[in-house]
Amino acid sequence: MNDIAPHHAEITSKPGPTAALAGFLAGLTLEAVDDFARHAARRHLIDTLAAVIAGAAQDVTGIAERTLAAVHGPGSVAIPGFANRYDMLTAAYLAGTAGHGLELDDGYRSGSVHPGTVVVPAAWSVATARHSSGADLLRAVIAGYEAVCRIAAAAHPRSRWRGFHNTGIAGVFGGAASAGVLLGFDAAQMEAAFGTAASSAAGLFSFLAGGDVKRTHPGHAAREGILSALLTAEGLAAPKGVLEFKEGFFNAFSGPEHDPATIDILRSGDNNPKSSFAVANCYMKPYACCRHIHSAIDGVLHIVIAHDLAPESVARMEFGTYAVAASHAAVGWSEMTTAQMSFPFVIAATLVRRQASLHEFGAAERVDPRILAQTAKVHVHTDPECDADYPRKRAAKTRITTTDGRVFEHYMPEPYGAASNPLSNQALEEKFLGLAEPVLGPTRARAALDALWHIDTCPDIAEIAALLAP
Repeated sequence: MNDIAPHHAEITSKPGPTAALAGFLAGLTLEAVDDFARHAARRHLIDTLAAVIAGAAQDVTGIAERTLAAVHGPGSVAIPGFANRYDMLTAAYLAGTAGHGLELDDGYRSGSVHPGTVVVPAAWSVATARHSSGADLLRAVIAGYEAVCRIAAAAHPRSRWRGFHNTGIAGVFGGAASAGVLLGFDAAQMEAAFGTAASSAAGLFSFLAGGDVKRTHPGHAAREGILSALLTAEGLAAPKGVLEFKEGFFNAFSGPEHDPATIDILRSGDNNPKSSFAVANCYMKPYACCRHIHSAIDGVLHIVIAHDLAPESVARMEFGTYAVAASHAAVGWSEMTTAQMSFPFVIAATLVRRQASLHEFGAAERVDPRILAQTAKVHVHTDPECDADYPRKRAAKTRITTTDGRVFEHYMPEPYGAASNPLSNQALEEKFLGLAEPVLGPTRARAALDALWHIDTCPDIAEIAALLAP
């Protein structure tokens, strides 16, 4: 792990993890955030809002919207990509569900977590309802990423092997942190919000067996995080030290293998060499599927394009990777959700279509004989070197053997879109416009993008929120 920068080091390990994190976030100012991290926060805000806009039309999002509209009715918060307005809790739930609905949202490798679709919906909904400035929104986003990523990294991979989805269980703290920053919480209030939020931490990997419940995990975390902060603001008493005490978060979700009170939470995970803030070390997805398969996709595309291999000329595809990624070799593809998690299907579709966009996971593609014929060629195993590097790296070794006996190999230590191998600003803009234009139209989408690049100067975030709602 990289050393933390001085502004993090000011908080020593003397307080427990909960108090240390709460104190740091409550005292965070935008002036203390380096330019690199600020720019990263803008980029991840843009990236996440694009995913929310595109995911608004998904079936599971529609189910959630109809259900919550019948219970809660209309409100005043405009949600990106949605025609109707709702209260801030409903808005956060719907935006989080939409943002995770297409597997296009960002992530933090060391915590195996998707922070953006929890933090951004929570911060966006509260900021819009309160008419907060863009600068305050950006500070709330940075704080939320810090909470989600550090807590998830401290729990991972033990939490994953115990069957929990880090986005759901750690995400609720990011929602609480973002809302707490916008509500002006001090350290004691922030710790109290965490104490309440911990009881709403939830999310199982049971979605690998099918269904769409995975899509709702960030929405649940965003909504419950906000609610925890609102309850705290009204004076609800909460336990202190909820991350580390015996009946607390780490013991419950990642097990008793270590003493959670000794976790140096602000050094949990890893950092970009250019910044100690977690948001600066998060990745963006160029492919619409599980991030654990992206290094293998990169390897296949590199080999297939360089040597112009037709699918029929490939006899066997072998992948050595880390154990968490290799576990996805057993996932089927009967539904879009599972297809996006399935190592065999993702690779087969990539070989045939030479891309892994949303268009590779539809109903027609999942029964396409040409794609299905390639799935049996995919062989995945745990490679000791790749596994030893995880979660510091998400590596894959790709080996393709052709029908005429040629063998091609490629090693990808970190997939495209990682902080060390990032999407350019141009590529990010293309992703945003590609997802937003079908919903907002070209003129409105471009205007919204320009406004988001200058979010720090916006006096009232509600103005941009209205622009993003069709």
